[in-house]
Amino acid sequence: MNPVIRTRPISADAFAPFGDVIDVSGSPDVIINQGFCERHHDRAKLDFGGGRAGISLFRAKPRALPLRLDMMESHPLGSQAFIPMSLDSFLAVVAEDRDGTPGRPRAFVTEPGQAINLHRGCWHGVLTPLHAPGLFAVIDRIGDGRNLEEHWFDQSFIIETGS
Repeated sequence: MNPVIRTRPISADAFAPFGDVIDVSGSPDVIINQGFCERHHDRAKLDFGGGRAGISLFRAKPRALPLRLDMMESHPLGSQAFIPMSLDSFLAVVAEDRDGTPGRPRAFVTEPGQAINLHRGCWHGVLTPLHAPGLFAVIDRIGDGRNLEEHWFDQSFIIETGS
């Protein structure tokens, strides 16, 4: 029997060991554009270690729960932000590092309008939209060096909707 991981709503505190929740929670830092725009300033710790920031567009096929988790990946040379280009939730699967491999995964579901930034070296699942169109702006490191590690589990995990 495969171990089960239940999703939970994402929160800044619960996600903090893995990265940043990017949203407009709290008061704006400043009101700009003649009072028509709130600026919620510097919401993520971008880290590109020797490279430069790049913005790419990803179109991922939506998935449904329950979901089999066979593999996780890590980017040792830079952070990676996933910013949905629609107001839809997505699944964020992360795990603590255990001597160079992922520990037990945790699964979070974002709220519409939230994005995430994964810290450099954070083990995470692949981009997993839960609704079409699955279009994301991704801000990550562009540069020399191998910035992808994959870990395939001996036994898959099953991710199910939390209670």
